[in-house]
Amino acid sequence: MELSLSTSSASPAVLRSQASPLLHKQQQVLGLTFASALKPGGALRFSPRRRPLHLPITCSVSPSTAEPSSEVKKKKTLVRRNDVRNIAIVAHVDHGKTTLVDSMLRQAKVFRDNQVMQERIMDSNDLERERGITILSKNTSITYKNTKVNIIDTPGHSDFGGEVERVLNMVDGVLLVVDSVEGPMPQTRFVLKKALEFGHAVVVVVNKIDRPSARPEFVVNSTFELFIELNATDEQCDFQAIYASGIKGKAGLAPDDLAEDLGPLFEAIIRCVPGPNIEKDGALQMLATNIEYDEHKGRIAIGRLHAGALRKGMDVRVCTSEDSCRFARVSELFVYEKFYRVPADTVEAGDICAVCGIDDIQIGETIADKVHGKPLPTIKVEEPTVKMSFSVNTSPFSGREGKYVTSRNLRDRLNRELERNLAMKVEDGETADTFIISGRGTLHITILIENMRREGYEFMVGPPKVINKRVNDKLLEPFEVATVEVPENHMGPVVELLGRRRGQMFDMQGVGSEGTVFLRYKIPTRGLLGLRNAILTASRGTAILNTVFDSYGPWAGDISTRDLGSLVAFEDGTSTSYALASSQERGQMFVGAGVDVYEGQIVGIHQRPGDLGLNICKKKAATNIRSNKDVTVVLDTPLTYSLDDCIEYIEEDELVEVTPLSIRMCKNPKMTKKGR
Repeated sequence: MELSLSTSSASPAVLRSQASPLLHKQQQVLGLTFASALKPGGALRFSPRRRPLHLPITCSVSPSTAEPSSEVKKKKTLVRRNDVRNIAIVAHVDHGKTTLVDSMLRQAKVFRDNQVMQERIMDSNDLERERGITILSKNTSITYKNTKVNIIDTPGHSDFGGEVERVLNMVDGVLLVVDSVEGPMPQTRFVLKKALEFGHAVVVVVNKIDRPSARPEFVVNSTFELFIELNATDEQCDFQAIYASGIKGKAGLAPDDLAEDLGPLFEAIIRCVPGPNIEKDGALQMLATNIEYDEHKGRIAIGRLHAGALRKGMDVRVCTSEDSCRFARVSELFVYEKFYRVPADTVEAGDICAVCGIDDIQIGETIADKVHGKPLPTIKVEEPTVKMSFSVNTSPFSGREGKYVTSRNLRDRLNRELERNLAMKVEDGETADTFIISGRGTLHITILIENMRREGYEFMVGPPKVINKRVNDKLLEPFEVATVEVPENHMGPVVELLGRRRGQMFDMQGVGSEGTVFLRYKIPTRGLLGLRNAILTASRGTAILNTVFDSYGPWAGDISTRDLGSLVAFEDGTSTSYALASSQERGQMFVGAGVDVYEGQIVGIHQRPGDLGLNICKKKAATNIRSNKDVTVVLDTPLTYSLDDCIEYIEEDELVEVTPLSIRMCKNPKMTKKGR
């Protein structure tokens, strides 16, 4: 088999392999051997792999021109649209996806030159802006050289993997953004695995190339290794690498030769990502991949049109499966142009659109032709691994701050969340006012808690628990791959901590001249509960922890997550500085003076194992017999715990009370477990 390339336009991946012995070795692993020299015509000769290749290698500098033969036989009416590209931007958290989208929008002249544009414009949610993370996937589009490029920005945390899995149904290719120092991280592996399973074309963007300790050669080689590990095809392994600085808005084909704009990146998208493969004259088919809600228009279904054409006012069939279908009418139709939804009369197959008028549509349902419509395969997402209990607030302060406090309010809100959040599950608990919420991780559920709190809900949350499985009478529990980036001088305490949590190290490597060490562990999900704060304490706040779900494995044994007990208030009242002065000798306090507390509320961390009851409301005796002068009381600053910290802290017999204005912890009155 022979592949002809002109040497001047050879793929960077091929040119780099001649200079890099590591990449050369990897290509031998793939079964590709370089000819001893370039032929006079500039052709590279490859020896074929052992298994026959059914598809020509799609070079990273030329689009795929041949259709798979089996596909052609099956559907002769399939055509490729060349005026549209649908891409998703996927990456590990903090590798610069949203900032890169900002620069792409700016350079595609989506905004006026004098228009004020905030940073990370795709992060439109308040919570996303505060935390600096992407939680919900969002659509936008740009036009480059008469080609419309639909761009979907996706979350980087593995907890929101359900969003990524849904979005990959809508696109034909992905931009895999990788940090120029860190290289492929756990979530990079997760999103790339999903993209390769869908058979999507991948353009690798080595971002933040302007960092002083950037190591692009290592990052590209590591990414190539990852492709091989994930059983990518030859075409996918021959990826185009683009080097970019998202914040400066520059990109290039070589790390030391960046253009003044993102032109090379746009060119790579047009050249390497194929247009959508559509059945133009077929019966209408559109999979609802996302749902939005508008006060005036109601539910809006977002998805990609797979076949046929969709018109405003059209009667359609909405199918869940072949058996369960219902009829509806499309009242309004929108397409994405620049940063906005623009009304449209007709949308052709291959484009991404938003449909109004179907009030009861759910994610995963198919909008099909009224007469000949057939449903598309539904969206499959991975199973949740962590569960938490939500219950009605039963504390003495119940109803003081919240607007929605009853179990009916709680049930309605959780059911609404299920409509949009496919990776989440809700079940009834032991009592009528308790619900069990299952999600991908504690962050996944914590974001829901924070959103509900801001909407005016008041409720109690139990500690996170892992979801175990029993297979062939063997108890299996979820395991995750944890990557810890820590300075070398703090490595000892971190390794010891992870060892106590039943973690098994399988990789350790130093990074550049910064004295940072990368540790990779396989660790039970149980061991990760409450680990983030402990690891920050052990490393003096310098460690960075990233995790991604790996697989289910045999039960790892008992894990002790917290060594110290809690300080518990044993009467209702208002805390006084007089009582706190003696109480703070018992441990670290959560409350200051003048704060209302109730019996059973956790007011601090005990300095020893076991809980200790305290009276922090005791007042100084107001008699006039005292001859000595009042001593000035110096109180320690109380610990301030966020919602995430509280959920990490609590044990089996404790609860977090969540209200719009306060977050408190208390002992669970239904459990009789007592300390000393």
